[in-house]
Amino acid sequence: MATPCPAPRPLRRRPVLGFFGLAGLGLLTAGVGALPGPAQAHGAKAGDIAVDHPYAPPTPPGATTGAVYFRGLRNRGGAPDRLIAAETPAAERVELHEMWLEGDVMRMRARPAIELPAGAEVPARHGQRWHLMLLGLKAPLKQGDRVPLRLQFERGGRVEVTVWVQAPRGSEAAEKDEHRH
Repeated sequence: MATPCPAPRPLRRRPVLGFFGLAGLGLLTAGVGALPGPAQAHGAKAGDIAVDHPYAPPTPPGATTGAVYFRGLRNRGGAPDRLIAAETPAAERVELHEMWLEGDVMRMRARPAIELPAGAEVPARHGQRWHLMLLGLKAPLKQGDRVPLRLQFERGGRVEVTVWVQAPRGSEAAEKDEHRH
Protein backbone atom coordinates (compact mmCIF):
# COMPACT_ATOMS: atom_id res chain seq x y z
CA MET A 1 0.00 0.00 0.00
CA ALA A 2 1.38 3.38 -0.99
CA THR A 3 1.62 6.15 1.53
CA PRO A 4 -0.58 9.13 0.71
CA CYS A 5 1.10 12.35 -0.34
CA PRO A 6 0.73 15.24 2.08
CA ALA A 7 -1.72 17.94 1.08
CA PRO A 8 -0.03 20.73 -0.88
CA ARG A 9 0.84 23.80 1.15
CA PRO A 10 -0.50 27.11 -0.10
CA LEU A 11 2.14 29.22 -1.82
CA ARG A 12 3.18 32.39 -0.06
CA ARG A 13 3.74 35.42 -2.19
CA ARG A 14 6.96 37.21 -1.44
CA PRO A 15 7.98 40.54 -2.86
CA VAL A 16 10.63 40.38 -5.52
CA LEU A 17 13.23 42.99 -4.68
CA GLY A 18 15.84 42.02 -7.24
CA PHE A 19 19.37 43.32 -7.32
CA PHE A 20 18.82 46.48 -5.25
CA GLY A 21 17.02 44.87 -2.31
CA LEU A 22 15.22 47.02 0.27
CA ALA A 23 17.54 49.99 -0.20
CA GLY A 24 16.76 50.11 -3.92
CA LEU A 25 13.04 49.85 -3.21
CA GLY A 26 13.31 52.86 -0.89
CA LEU A 27 15.15 54.86 -3.53
CA LEU A 28 12.60 53.89 -6.17
CA THR A 29 9.59 54.92 -4.09
CA ALA A 30 11.29 58.14 -3.02
CA GLY A 31 11.99 58.96 -6.67
CA VAL A 32 8.42 58.19 -7.76
CA GLY A 33 7.01 60.45 -5.06
CA ALA A 34 9.13 63.30 -6.39
CA LEU A 35 7.62 63.16 -9.89
CA PRO A 36 5.09 65.82 -10.85
CA GLY A 37 1.41 64.80 -10.90
CA PRO A 38 0.77 64.39 -14.63
CA ALA A 39 3.90 62.26 -15.11
CA GLN A 40 2.79 59.72 -12.50
CA ALA A 41 -0.72 58.93 -13.67
CA HIS A 42 -0.67 60.68 -17.07
CA GLY A 43 -4.29 61.56 -16.77
CA ALA A 44 -6.63 63.86 -14.96
CA LYS A 45 -10.14 64.24 -13.62
CA ALA A 46 -12.65 66.99 -14.34
CA GLY A 47 -15.67 66.37 -12.15
CA ASP A 48 -16.81 62.84 -13.03
CA ILE A 49 -14.78 62.75 -16.25
CA ALA A 50 -11.59 60.68 -16.29
CA VAL A 51 -9.10 61.74 -18.98
CA ASP A 52 -6.60 58.93 -19.50
CA HIS A 53 -3.36 59.21 -21.49
CA PRO A 54 -3.83 62.00 -24.02
CA TYR A 55 -1.42 61.44 -26.92
CA ALA A 56 -0.62 62.89 -30.34
CA PRO A 57 1.15 61.20 -33.24
CA PRO A 58 4.34 62.91 -34.45
CA THR A 59 3.84 65.18 -37.46
CA PRO A 60 6.09 65.52 -40.49
CA PRO A 61 8.31 68.61 -40.82
CA GLY A 62 6.31 71.61 -42.00
CA ALA A 63 2.94 70.15 -40.94
CA THR A 64 0.42 72.73 -39.75
CA THR A 65 -2.14 70.25 -38.37
CA GLY A 66 -1.99 67.49 -35.82
CA ALA A 67 -4.38 65.35 -33.80
CA VAL A 68 -4.86 64.45 -30.14
CA TYR A 69 -6.36 61.15 -28.97
CA PHE A 70 -7.07 59.60 -25.57
CA ARG A 71 -6.55 56.09 -24.23
CA GLY A 72 -9.74 56.75 -22.32
CA LEU A 73 -12.31 59.51 -22.02
CA ARG A 74 -14.82 58.23 -19.45
CA ASN A 75 -17.80 59.72 -17.68
CA ARG A 76 -17.94 57.88 -14.35
CA GLY A 77 -20.86 59.92 -13.09
CA GLY A 78 -24.62 59.54 -13.17
CA ALA A 79 -25.24 62.62 -15.34
CA PRO A 80 -24.15 63.33 -18.91
CA ASP A 81 -21.41 65.87 -19.62
CA ARG A 82 -19.86 67.34 -22.76
CA LEU A 83 -16.37 68.33 -23.84
CA ILE A 84 -17.06 71.80 -25.24
CA ALA A 85 -13.63 73.32 -25.90
CA ALA A 86 -9.88 72.75 -25.85
CA GLU A 87 -6.80 74.94 -26.24
CA THR A 88 -3.03 74.57 -26.33
CA PRO A 89 -0.12 76.96 -26.80
CA ALA A 90 1.20 74.53 -29.44
CA ALA A 91 -1.50 75.50 -31.98
CA GLU A 92 -3.57 78.49 -33.02
CA ARG A 93 -6.80 76.61 -32.32
CA VAL A 94 -8.19 73.21 -31.37
CA GLU A 95 -11.32 71.70 -32.89
CA LEU A 96 -13.39 68.74 -31.69
CA HIS A 97 -13.71 66.29 -34.61
CA GLU A 98 -15.89 63.31 -35.41
CA MET A 99 -14.90 60.67 -37.98
CA TRP A 100 -17.07 58.10 -39.71
CA LEU A 101 -16.92 55.77 -42.67
CA GLU A 102 -19.27 56.54 -45.56
CA GLY A 103 -19.02 53.76 -48.11
CA ASP A 104 -15.27 53.43 -48.67
CA VAL A 105 -14.51 57.03 -47.71
CA MET A 106 -13.50 58.22 -44.26
CA ARG A 107 -15.30 61.48 -43.42
CA MET A 108 -14.44 64.01 -40.74
CA ARG A 109 -16.23 67.08 -39.43
CA ALA A 110 -15.74 69.62 -36.65
CA ARG A 111 -18.45 69.42 -33.97
CA PRO A 112 -19.41 71.94 -31.27
CA ALA A 113 -19.09 69.32 -28.48
CA ILE A 114 -18.29 65.70 -27.71
CA GLU A 115 -21.16 64.11 -25.82
CA LEU A 116 -20.10 62.10 -22.76
CA PRO A 117 -23.08 59.97 -21.66
CA ALA A 118 -23.37 59.02 -17.99
CA GLY A 119 -21.37 55.92 -17.11
CA ALA A 120 -19.90 55.58 -20.61
CA GLU A 121 -16.53 55.65 -22.35
CA VAL A 122 -16.27 57.68 -25.55
CA PRO A 123 -14.23 56.17 -28.44
CA ALA A 124 -11.31 58.60 -28.74
CA ARG A 125 -8.27 56.45 -29.62
CA HIS A 126 -6.40 56.67 -32.90
CA GLY A 127 -8.72 55.46 -35.69
CA GLN A 128 -11.90 55.74 -33.61
CA ARG A 129 -14.84 58.14 -33.78
CA TRP A 130 -13.56 61.22 -31.88
CA HIS A 131 -10.33 63.22 -31.74
CA LEU A 132 -9.09 66.78 -31.32
CA MET A 133 -7.55 68.60 -34.29
CA LEU A 134 -4.65 70.96 -33.66
CA LEU A 135 -4.82 73.65 -36.34
CA GLY A 136 -2.05 76.13 -37.05
CA LEU A 137 0.70 74.16 -35.29
CA LYS A 138 3.49 76.48 -34.20
CA ALA A 139 6.06 73.68 -34.63
CA PRO A 140 5.94 70.05 -35.73
CA LEU A 141 5.08 67.52 -33.03
CA LYS A 142 8.18 65.37 -32.46
CA GLN A 143 8.34 61.93 -30.86
CA GLY A 144 8.94 62.40 -27.13
CA ASP A 145 7.54 65.96 -26.92
CA ARG A 146 5.10 66.88 -24.16
CA VAL A 147 2.40 69.45 -24.95
CA PRO A 148 0.02 71.13 -22.46
CA LEU A 149 -3.68 70.98 -23.34
CA ARG A 150 -6.57 72.58 -21.48
CA LEU A 151 -9.95 70.85 -21.77
CA GLN A 152 -13.28 72.51 -20.92
CA PHE A 153 -16.18 70.30 -19.87
CA GLU A 154 -19.71 71.66 -19.53
CA ARG A 155 -20.28 70.20 -16.04
CA GLY A 156 -16.82 69.03 -14.99
CA GLY A 157 -15.08 72.36 -15.59
CA ARG A 158 -11.54 72.92 -16.83
CA VAL A 159 -8.61 70.59 -16.54
CA GLU A 160 -5.08 70.80 -17.90
CA VAL A 161 -3.45 67.63 -19.17
CA THR A 162 -0.13 66.78 -20.76
CA VAL A 163 -0.26 65.32 -24.26
CA TRP A 164 2.53 62.84 -25.00
CA VAL A 165 3.73 62.85 -28.59
CA GLN A 166 4.13 59.22 -29.59
CA ALA A 167 3.27 56.92 -32.47
CA PRO A 168 0.06 55.02 -31.68
CA ARG A 169 0.75 51.36 -30.99
CA GLY A 170 -0.18 48.96 -33.74
CA SER A 171 -1.49 51.51 -36.20
CA GLU A 172 -0.53 51.34 -39.86
CA ALA A 173 -0.62 55.14 -40.08
CA ALA A 174 2.02 55.37 -37.37
CA GLU A 175 4.22 52.80 -39.05
CA LYS A 176 3.98 54.56 -42.43
CA ASP A 177 3.82 58.09 -40.97
CA GLU A 178 0.71 58.80 -43.06
CA HIS A 179 -1.61 60.51 -40.56
CA ARG A 180 -3.03 63.38 -42.61
CA HIS A 181 -6.13 65.56 -42.42
